[in-house]
Amino acid sequence: MKGRSHHVLASTAAVAALTVLGACSSLAPPYQTPAAPVATQFPVAPPSDAGPAATERPWRSFFGADARLVQLIDLALRNNRDLRVAVLNIETARAQLGLREADQWPTVNAVATATRQPGASGRISSTYTAGLAISAWELDFFGRVRSATDVALAQLAATTDAREAAHTALIAAVANAHFALAADDELIALTRAALTSRDESLRLMRLRFDNGASSELDWRAAQTAVEAARGALIAFERQRLLDRNALVLLIGQPLPEGRPDPLPARAAWNPQLLADVPAGLPPEVLLARPDVRQAENALRAANANIGVARAAFWPRITLTGSIGAASTELSQLFSNGMAWSFAPQLLAPIFDAGRNRASLALTQAQRDIAVAQYERAVQAAFRDVADALAGRATLSEQLASARTLAEAEGQRYKLTELRLRNGIASSLELLDAQRSLLSAQQQRLQTELALLQNRIAAYRALGGGWGP
Repeated sequence: MKGRSHHVLASTAAVAALTVLGACSSLAPPYQTPAAPVATQFPVAPPSDAGPAATERPWRSFFGADARLVQLIDLALRNNRDLRVAVLNIETARAQLGLREADQWPTVNAVATATRQPGASGRISSTYTAGLAISAWELDFFGRVRSATDVALAQLAATTDAREAAHTALIAAVANAHFALAADDELIALTRAALTSRDESLRLMRLRFDNGASSELDWRAAQTAVEAARGALIAFERQRLLDRNALVLLIGQPLPEGRPDPLPARAAWNPQLLADVPAGLPPEVLLARPDVRQAENALRAANANIGVARAAFWPRITLTGSIGAASTELSQLFSNGMAWSFAPQLLAPIFDAGRNRASLALTQAQRDIAVAQYERAVQAAFRDVADALAGRATLSEQLASARTLAEAEGQRYKLTELRLRNGIASSLELLDAQRSLLSAQQQRLQTELALLQNRIAAYRALGGGWGP
């Protein structure tokens, strides 16, 4: 029995060595990152900004000037359900990787059996066994299990990148919703002030009309201006409700505006609250984005899956064995020495109606799709950055023009009002100046919001938003 035990140990060691050698081989094609199908320069050259790149700036350093926004982002990172799903997807992928890694090792089970059957003489014979057993352990000579593990490993990396991309997108979405809500408040305040002024003008115009000092045309024009302002105010209030609902969905809970933990006061409206970040060059910018890394890891998984399909054309060798004690008497089970069995099996495909070829063609097509998806992700990232740079190059000038226009319209309104008091201008001229002033003020605010949103988009497009 002792010699048999040594023989079993030697066989097991040999099998383990062969398994290690087999696991070193893989039938998957060598992986190569596709060339980026984009230009080497952005259409609008980024300015030579000083300071750290977006990938090196934690989100708090970018949005920290607004305490209310920081708290909203913290709430979203804790409660947003889409981000929670992305985190749980990582746990699912990690468990899947654990299963594939476990396939590389034998599963050892404790086994105990008792068999009773009649013999040739009519007597009942009994056999008792107890020991350890290995069932259908595949010796990975052609790298099928190794390739499957590589697939799971790449999928885990892809889900991790997906979580980071969701994290970045969530921060940008909360910031956009926050500033949209702030812009709504500013627009509502402007429109309410205009409505109050127009109501007063309408009241005076009605008095003048009743006393025959002005025509019905003047009164009706004033009435039109009031209703136009009132309609705009209702539209802005509705938009505010919609933006507030969007923000509530993002943070995953009602806005904590009351006690015991109210949100900090909103920072004063300031389009310069967020700074620009350096853009850099396309290769380094695009590879830093988590969605591009996710697409590349998905491509790695598809490439490794070809190795699984190719291995199906080769024989699969499995090992079933056991070692333990056997006896015809239960009381003497562990006193009669050791028993063992060793049963390797080779399963070679001969005829499968083209199943393996179809499976290989499927994995190769899926790999080609993953290549196209990776290239599409790179192109989309390039466009995001190019769009952000285009906005950066033009919005500052557009805002300066909008501010000049609003200031000019404000002066025009004051002068027209003064001329009306002196009897030089008509009431219709004053109404026209009021409308132009409100329109210019709204345009200025909307341009300021666009500038803030452009800087948020640039920060996200450049791979920022990660880190505490």
